[in-house]
Formats: sequence, structure tokens, C-alpha cells
Amino acid sequence: MGEYASRDAAAALARVQELDSTVRKSSKWYVRYQVLYGCAAAVLVLSIGLLPPPYGVAIGTGFWMATVAGLSFYAVRQRVSRRGFGRRHIGMIMVWALLYLAVLFPGVMWHQGAASWWVPGAVVVALPGLIGGYLEARR
Repeated sequence: MGEYASRDAAAALARVQELDSTVRKSSKWYVRYQVLYGCAAAVLVLSIGLLPPPYGVAIGTGFWMATVAGLSFYAVRQRVSRRGFGRRHIGMIMVWALLYLAVLFPGVMWHQGAASWWVPGAVVVALPGLIGGYLEARR
């Protein structure tokens, strides 16, 4: 009886290690997702701030909607996500939204067309995706 139990335990342990390796390899998609999200957010902010209205808003919003749709389609097609994915993803989106609003409202009110406001603002708005991608790659 003990021999069968140890073989079963060894087989179960090997299966757990195989699944862990599969999850690690298959969840790298989220690194790409976050980096693309951060870069697209920067393009959105630059478009709104530096292109003349209403073209900047139209171009930026169109680009943003296409990017979010593409990233959503990409995410839905993935087989695996790590434990805690939903919490981390919602956290990244919430931080991004707060930073986006903090750059957008003062920028539209007082800094329209000023590269000195919009370029650093674009970098700040890109940070949640870029930092999130970096942290995910390290996991």
C-alpha cells in the first residue's frame, strides 16, 4: 500500500510542477497587454493635448477605442491568468484612470497645446501599464 501511495504522490507532485510551469509560460501575455496599454494611454494623452481640437480628441479617442477593443479581444483568447489577476488588473485600471483625469482636466483647462504639460503627463499616464508590465514580468 505504501509503494502505491508514494508513486501516486510523486505523480501528483510532477503534475503540479507541470501545471505551474504551464501557467508561468502562458500568463506572460499580460506583460505585453500592460505595456501596450501604457503606450496607448500615452498616445491618447498626447493626441488630446497637442493636436488641435476637435481633431486631437477624435483621433485620440478613436485610437484608444481600437486599442482597448484589440486588447480585450486578445485577453479573452488567453487560456491562463495568474492567481490575483482580476485584483491586479482592476488596480492598474483604477490608478491609470486617476492619473489620466489628473492630467486631462488641468491640461484641457489651462495647458492646451503646451508640450511642457502634455509630454510629462503622457509619461505619467503610461506608468501604471509600464510598471505593471515590469512587475508581472518579474513574477
